Amino acid sequence: MASEGSCLVEAMMCARDEGRLTAGVYECAKIMNDDPDSVAFCVLAMDEEFECDIALQIHFTLIQAFCFDNDISIVRVSDAQRLAELLGDKAGQLEDAHCVLITNPTEGSWEDPALEKLHVFCAESRSCHEWVPEVTLPAR
Repeated sequence: MASEGSCLVEAMMCARDEGRLTAGVYECAKIMNDDPDSVAFCVLAMDEEFECDIALQIHFTLIQAFCFDNDISIVRVSDAQRLAELLGDKAGQLEDAHCVLITNPTEGSWEDPALEKLHVFCAESRSCHEWVPEVTLPAR
């Protein structure tokens, strides 16, 4: 099986190409509020530069609680800059990559196998009491 990091990248690229990817804490919160059933997966990105950002930590806590309440799989990555690069953010707008949502595919379309592997990974992690597992993104 491919690593969780590779599966995450594959799922995000597929979602981006299909217009099902949303980046940014506020943009993601808006989608979660407007249509929580459309959210398939959530990625939270943190790095050392933002570890002491209390406002961001509060947002993360609220997003995690929302994901738990709505059965949305969620992972954490520790390299927000790498995540931004993968999403095509060449300008270095790291704040826009702290939260990323993948929404569900449209009715009748193929399920994303990488996303399914990530859901299994999250379920297995929760069974071991690791509620927000950390995924390492593949190197450049």
